Amino acid sequence: MALQPLTLPGARVEFAPDWMPAEAARALFDALRADIHWEVHRIRLFGREIDSPRLSCWIGDAGTSYTYSGSRFEPNPWPAALVPVRSALEAALGVPFNSVLANQYRDGRDTMGLHSDNEAGLGPQPVIASLSLGSPRRFLLKPKAGGASHALVLPSGSLLVMSGDTQRHWKHALPRTARPTGPRINLTFRRIVDPR
Repeated sequence: MALQPLTLPGARVEFAPDWMPAEAARALFDALRADIHWEVHRIRLFGREIDSPRLSCWIGDAGTSYTYSGSRFEPNPWPAALVPVRSALEAALGVPFNSVLANQYRDGRDTMGLHSDNEAGLGPQPVIASLSLGSPRRFLLKPKAGGASHALVLPSGSLLVMSGDTQRHWKHALPRTARPTGPRINLTFRRIVDPR
């Protein structure tokens, strides 16, 4: 399915709820859950180091180290299951992605707080291609200058692309939920332009 634009002032966000067929999304979820070296990243929040509330793995080409939340991560090699996905995204979006942050949310208690992907290593207008697998979760976009937030549900196989000035003007989050929900994997493909 083609990407459709969302109307958000100062942002360029596009969404395809069924970008990947359901069977392929299930197979990819199972492969990545088994093959990725999942770990709990240590991040800096309000001046202290804490365990991030999810499992993660930084994956990329050689030389694509990534620094966020006060920690530096060296890339793990690309799992075989992600190679064709990377190629398909590059062909669809015209972006030579060289890295991906994989996050596994084990249940509704695992979360990602409000933030922008605006680290210097991503350049001034990064393209973030976010592929969701597994259980659907609610995703929130909030303007930095204040105003109405925008929420949408990200089902398995959906693709959300944030580009242009989105990271400059908006924050995004995956809020915690008390509703029973199964595990979810999110893959945010990126291009590191200035490893630090």
